[in-house]
Amino acid sequence: MTSDMAIHMETVSAPTNIACIKYWGKASIEHNTPINSSNSWTLSQTDLRAVTTASASSSFTHDRLWLNGVEELDASKNKRFRACVDEIQSNACDKVDAEGNVIVSQEEWQGMKVHISSYNTFPTAAGLASSAAGYAALVYALAQLFGTNELYPGWFSTIARQGSGSACRSMHGGFVAWRMGSDPEHHGRDSLAVPIVDEKYWPEIRALILVVSDAKKDTSSTTGMSTSVATSELLSHRAQHVVPKRIVELETAVLARDFENFGRLTMMDSNQFH
Repeated sequence: MTSDMAIHMETVSAPTNIACIKYWGKASIEHNTPINSSNSWTLSQTDLRAVTTASASSSFTHDRLWLNGVEELDASKNKRFRACVDEIQSNACDKVDAEGNVIVSQEEWQGMKVHISSYNTFPTAAGLASSAAGYAALVYALAQLFGTNELYPGWFSTIARQGSGSACRSMHGGFVAWRMGSDPEHHGRDSLAVPIVDEKYWPEIRALILVVSDAKKDTSSTTGMSTSVATSELLSHRAQHVVPKRIVELETAVLARDFENFGRLTMMDSNQFH
């Protein structure tokens, strides 16, 4: 069994992703589910990634979070942070050594607090999906720390989604779809990310990122989505009548490595927002 002063630690990194058919608008604010499905390319971690260290110890007095070297005060009370930590920690498994001896039991994990330190290798909250990378890294780091196994395929992505919607897509590499789901009564358990092809399927694909400003954006995505849902009749039409067909067409283009249609559909979707 573990010493009361022992500090258990895991460090991971996670990528950002750039949407092709975009998620914009929440069906449920409580469960952070979308009004439409979406898909995206996961970008290489060579340049853009979130690096997160998760630590747990009985000696810690409360949960704490540092982002880019600065402590986020009252993070332990943040709903999105709590959703990720609580869900993973409550499903922790025994940690055993090579001989099968229990080092930390399930019960001991439940009595520990966590310290999370995360940094991004690219501008934060500037429109490059830093929250997607950050929450994907948080969920995976906690899962590694607590030895938590997925309860069903895609479960980790549903937890990351509660932190930041597009974080569910950063749980996979390559081209990824976020299925909006249809089960709001069960906390959106089927609103999850599904890999379509891996990063080796279409190696010629490249994303060019030009940072014209690294300042924090004036309007958060959550605020922007809430305003759009409340004021735009076109947004509802897009979600119900345009996106479902476009999702199928774009995924078909990716599977066929059809860049002409891939580019056309991606730009059509982008242009609807401008």
